[in-house]
This record gives sequence, structure tokens and C-alpha cells, in this order.
Amino acid sequence: MNLKIDLTKVNYTFHYKPLLIGGNAMEYYGLRKAGDDVDFVVALEDDEGLKEVYPEPEHQEDIWGDLGVKLNELEFWKCICLFHYEFLAEKAIEKEEYLIISLEKLLFLKALAMNKSKYRKDLKLIVQKFLDIQYDDEEWKKKYL
Repeated sequence: MNLKIDLTKVNYTFHYKPLLIGGNAMEYYGLRKAGDDVDFVVALEDDEGLKEVYPEPEHQEDIWGDLGVKLNELEFWKCICLFHYEFLAEKAIEKEEYLIISLEKLLFLKALAMNKSKYRKDLKLIVQKFLDIQYDDEEWKKKYL
């Protein structure tokens, strides 16, 4: 799957490639269509840099204590449930401008948020994908694992 995400509208040069998570990662793995927002986790250095470039309150985001910078549909998070970039980016898939979270780490994030029905549905989709891969899907294994 080739996602079209335009990071050129961000007036910032990243030190580390942002890590794509959330609905766009779900779409990348062929699990469901993404919503309107595009979520990334960024390295601490990039989080600080983004906050310097975009200090205005309308760009600051706080969801469940996770702090981020929101630029229209693009959201850049310092961490998710206090899990930082370095941990979440392990085994990520590298693209030209960003990384895509591994399916295993995506499963982990969805499990952390499973008290919300949206994320519980995503969790079930990912678990089913792992079972499908385990029993059937050799092509998928070659492409994504």
C-alpha cells in the first residue's frame, strides 16, 4: 500500500523520520480505511523543535496526557501512554519521508486503548490479521514481516 502523506506543509526539518501510527498505519496494513487525521510519534528532539516552530495554543494538543502538535490533519505526538519514539519505532517499516509502525507495535498501542470501542475493533482486526498470516498469507508475510 502506498500512502500519500504530504509532510512538506510542515515548516520543520525532522532530525528523525516521524513514525506513522493510528488509522493510516491500519490502512497501510490493509485492515481498514484511515480517518481524516494523520498521527505520528516523533523523537523528543523533534517534539521540542515542532513546539518551538508552532508555539501557538491552537497547535498544542493534549489527549489523555499525551502532548502533541496539531497542524491541520497532521498530528505529531511526543509519546503514546508514555511510550516514546525509540520504543515504538523498533522494527518499523522505512519509507522515504517517514516510518510506519510495525504491526506488532500497532497491536500493542491498540491493546493499550482497548477500553474505547473504536480501538477494540482495531485490535480485533489486527489479531485476525495475525491469525490469517499465521495460517495462510505467505505473500503478506513476505511484504510486511
